[in-house]
Amino acid sequence: MASQRQGSCYTDPVLKNVTITLDPEVAHWARKKAVDENTSVSKLVSRLLEKEMHASDAYWRAYEEWKSLPRDLGGSIDASQRFTRDEAHERR
Repeated sequence: MASQRQGSCYTDPVLKNVTITLDPEVAHWARKKAVDENTSVSKLVSRLLEKEMHASDAYWRAYEEWKSLPRDLGGSIDASQRFTRDEAHERR
């Protein structure tokens, strides 16, 4: 059966092998999780790390965007217009 993967050996990134050491309980969980997802432990760990990487990247992009926002967002805040505690917790 031909591979469903698109691309070329000239354009696909070269995967890197790494060795990790896991607590026996973690290794057992990873094996069970991989079986449940019909994948290998290697692919499972790779997906988990990639997901973490993208989440971290998205956080830092959002943080940098927030830092670049103008500090004066349309005027100063008028604290005299805020709700009282009772108004804020009033049921409607």
